[in-house]
Order: sequence, then C-alpha cells, then structure tokens
Amino acid sequence: MKIMIALLLVLIALLQYQLWVGPGSIQQIHAYQMRLDDLRHQVKDKQERNQSLYAEVKDLRKGQEAIEERARYDLGMIKQDETFFQVIE
Repeated sequence: MKIMIALLLVLIALLQYQLWVGPGSIQQIHAYQMRLDDLRHQVKDKQERNQSLYAEVKDLRKGQEAIEERARYDLGMIKQDETFFQVIE
C-alpha cells in the first residue's frame, strides 16, 4: 500500500512539473497566446492598409480625376494656363 501511495505521489509530481515547467506548460501557452494576439493585430492593420490601397488603385483605374488630384497634391503639378497661389500661414 505504501508503494502505491509513493508511486501515485511521484506520478502527481511529474504531472505538476509538466504542467508548470515542461513542454506545453501554462507559461508557454500564455506566451504563444500573446504572440498570436500580436500577429492578429498586425494582420488586421495590414488588411486595412491593403483595403485602402485597393480602393486607391480602383479609383486611379476608374477616372482621370484621381490621377490629376494625385499629380497636383503629391507632385505639385498644375495645368497649362493655370495660376498657382501658395498660402503661407
């Protein structure tokens, strides 16, 4: 009977060791969960950026106005016979 109790105590100790320190432990699972949350956040940010870029590409393909607007604001271009005014605040 004493041998059976000792054997059960050793088995419980081994299981507790694996639970707290060994592979697949609570700490490791927590670290994996934090990493997964971080990756999900990064994926969400990238998806939002991709949607924005897709909308911009779609707009550029659709009409000449978007190309003209982009040339005006990003490149500082103006049309022929147009007057440019720069407002300094």
